[in-house]
Amino acid sequence: MHFYEPRAGHRLPHDPFNALVAPRPIGWVSTRSADGVLNLAPYSFFNAFNYTPPIIGFSSNGWKDSVANVEATGEFVWQLVSRSLLEPMNQTATTRKVDEFAAAGLTPAASRVVTVPRVAEARVAMECRLSQLVRLTGADGSPTVSTVVFGEVVGVHIDEELLVDGVVDTAAADPVMRGGGPTTYFTLGERLDLRRPD
Repeated sequence: MHFYEPRAGHRLPHDPFNALVAPRPIGWVSTRSADGVLNLAPYSFFNAFNYTPPIIGFSSNGWKDSVANVEATGEFVWQLVSRSLLEPMNQTATTRKVDEFAAAGLTPAASRVVTVPRVAEARVAMECRLSQLVRLTGADGSPTVSTVVFGEVVGVHIDEELLVDGVVDTAAADPVMRGGGPTTYFTLGERLDLRRPD
């Protein structure tokens, strides 16, 4: 077994941490600044955290436009990245000051509850209101550069073709997930159904 203590270094060509916690769903987040400028960006640290009320969140490595916009407006929208949207999603990963919707050839569509638009081409989208902004700290209490944005889901859009007998067919959405390294992504492979014990 290769063992390392992160504070002492990993002794590998690339930090393995994000390759080990993988695959991860992609937090493809649309926001709007206080003065109306749209932003669309993918985050590789994203997940769901609570059922009732439903809460999702993403972590930003640094204070980026998405975090600043959510802090200013209290809203964001998460989009599912399907295989057909992988390249447009990648185009939105830019740090240049551009309109990511336009640069990636995506259509902003009006949301139903929040003022931030969603990606019309996405098969699933969740409209969110800010629940918490949490600055992460180390075990010793020292601050990191990362902030986690938690949002309560207040509106959900699901392509009706994904609903089979009232149940979402996750595989039919052909979701893309993030792996380690700067260029690695995964799609779903073999399906396994397993009943939990009583």
